[in-house]
Amino acid sequence: MIPDYPLTAELSLTMRPFLHPLLQELPDGISEFTFANLYLFREAHQYRIARLPDGLYILTGRDNDNPFFMSPFGLPLHNLLRELFAAHRRMKCVSEAQADKLAAMRFAVSEDRDNFDYLYRREDMALLSGRKFSKKRNHIKAFINNYDYMGQPLVEEFIPDALEILEQWRQGRDNPADYAAAREALLKSEELQLCGGIYYVDGKPAAYSLGEELMRGASFVLHFEKAVSEYKGIWQFINQAFASILPDKYETINREQDLGDEGLRAAKMSYKPIGFVRKFTASDGE
Repeated sequence: MIPDYPLTAELSLTMRPFLHPLLQELPDGISEFTFANLYLFREAHQYRIARLPDGLYILTGRDNDNPFFMSPFGLPLHNLLRELFAAHRRMKCVSEAQADKLAAMRFAVSEDRDNFDYLYRREDMALLSGRKFSKKRNHIKAFINNYDYMGQPLVEEFIPDALEILEQWRQGRDNPADYAAAREALLKSEELQLCGGIYYVDGKPAAYSLGEELMRGASFVLHFEKAVSEYKGIWQFINQAFASILPDKYETINREQDLGDEGLRAAKMSYKPIGFVRKFTASDGE
């Protein structure tokens, strides 16, 4: 099913029963390292998978024709690392623990701030208590006072409504962003075991959230969050509404990265993250 390197294979749904449990056990909480995320962005990043001689599974890909590899399950042996860097130039989604080891081996390591995942305490997002969240509460209060709203679990019968929300979100945008992945996530949410919520305003589909657990079940990552922006306060509302229905077992919510977008960074920082899942890139330094 997964070939031996240097042969590689495209990611397929048939690999999920094997890879998903392994990825769920990773402790670092890197949002890219869930099966759903890898599968849904397989075309955008040209992901492929292989097994190394030392038994580790690695992923290869290309961003803007620049090759890279990722090694979520640990660092390959030194000679294999050299071979991978020679073929793929850089390593992405390097965890903090891996970064320290790579630096000790004299590989060049640098922070990838644009891809840091934002971490929030689930309870903070659900309650929004204290002065620091007063503006958020005001937006939510205005939304509640101005609109008749309803929320439902995002199960199969509501997928067509979520697709309608996604299409409205896409309209008028020059950049499709994650539209293709978001659409496939809805169509294959059952196979990928994604869960979420959908929200209606005045009887019309207005917003949805979709994600899954990671970090050994201690965190919930929001892969997709879309809304019809004509409803003032809807973003603040769905942020709190979804956090409030998540089980208490999730200590944190991972809202993924800002990709260097200043507006998105400001929005994510406004929710006062308690920390980040720091990521690094590495090269052979030669």
